[in-house]
Amino acid sequence: MMKVVRYPAKNNWNELLKRPSQDNSTVIDVVKQILDDIKLNGNEAIRNYSQKFDGFYPEQFLVSDDEFVAAVAEVSQELKESIQQAANNIRKYHQVQLKYSSAIIETASGVECWQKNVPIDKVGLYIPGGTAPLFSTVLMLGIPAEIAGCKEIILCTPSDKNDSINPAILYTAKHVGIKKVYKIGGAQAIAAMAYGTETIPQVYKIFGPGNQYVTTAKQLVQGEGVAIDMPAGPSEVCVIADDSGDARFIAADLLSQAEHGTDSHVVFITTSETLLNEVLKQLALQLDLLPRKAIATKALQNSVAILVETISDATEITNNYSPEHLIICCNDENAVVDKISNAGSVFLGNYSPESAGDYASGTNHTLPTNGYAKAYSGVNVDSFMKKISFQKLSSAGLQNISRTIITMSQAEGLQAHAEAVKIRLQKQ
Repeated sequence: MMKVVRYPAKNNWNELLKRPSQDNSTVIDVVKQILDDIKLNGNEAIRNYSQKFDGFYPEQFLVSDDEFVAAVAEVSQELKESIQQAANNIRKYHQVQLKYSSAIIETASGVECWQKNVPIDKVGLYIPGGTAPLFSTVLMLGIPAEIAGCKEIILCTPSDKNDSINPAILYTAKHVGIKKVYKIGGAQAIAAMAYGTETIPQVYKIFGPGNQYVTTAKQLVQGEGVAIDMPAGPSEVCVIADDSGDARFIAADLLSQAEHGTDSHVVFITTSETLLNEVLKQLALQLDLLPRKAIATKALQNSVAILVETISDATEITNNYSPEHLIICCNDENAVVDKISNAGSVFLGNYSPESAGDYASGTNHTLPTNGYAKAYSGVNVDSFMKKISFQKLSSAGLQNISRTIITMSQAEGLQAHAEAVKIRLQKQ
């Protein structure tokens, strides 16, 4: 069960909120070997790693049209309708982010500057398979990529030992318009998208969650010039509640994150001793009903419930922790929100479970973890775009700012910069 701490001293907060740590040195060595091998040997290296890690040796990586047709037939009508509703909400939320701002600003007379949003040409999406095939992440990544206007969107996801992909993943990919799906998992998928092979196109930016091997691979290829969405780690949630919180709901929210993996992290912060005790009771009751009880139990052992004097203390602790997901169940939620500066995605009120954001409310569930919410945003349409700046100077415009340019460039010891202006002035 969760560790319980009452009224911790501020100098103990960092230790109290420490996420489960992992020794990554072995993982880095393994992933470097995979990346180097695939860079050198392409498809054959991928086949060997697929055999080693996933138990199958793929002759073809690209999912065929027949496989898409079969997957669509296999998905139940109820699941199709659920995916369609979620997709509609996600599209509505992300569509409004598409603002091609090209307003021209005249910074000085005759000096015009503007900016243009341009989609990244080639992006790669990684979708985990295994015991929790995340077809919802296909929506979260595929829809904003399509809205942004990326010219080429490819998707990699692992097959099972029978060379088969979960049909819900293929159905969702087809629903959002992704035509190229490759049966590759793990670090080898990241390598394939980063370097390209005989049959798999190289991309400019890689998105998607994954285990520590996938995450390490993304971080390593980033050092070689391939962009990634963000550093990401195990899933996490923080719940802030006063006496208006519902213990049953809060326990369910904590467990919804704990069941992700044994390294998931959940934090509960409250001003109410009564609510704290009720939540602990509800955790025990609800935990027994979960199919993934063993996983959630292990995660809870690394997690913490904290009793504090004031909601102000709770928000200060939360900003220090910087959670991926933050749920606020308080009487004056707006006052609490005003004090929150570090969080990936925030859920307000007793009827806003974190699972709504994971699936169907419309916001994106690809979010910064491990404290990166201090500096990173979750995935959005801008994640799939780049901004190019433009300027156009008339002869008079250059004259108007020439003295500034020449003075500054000479002060930095960059005489050629100054001459590039002077030579134009001589023609006037």
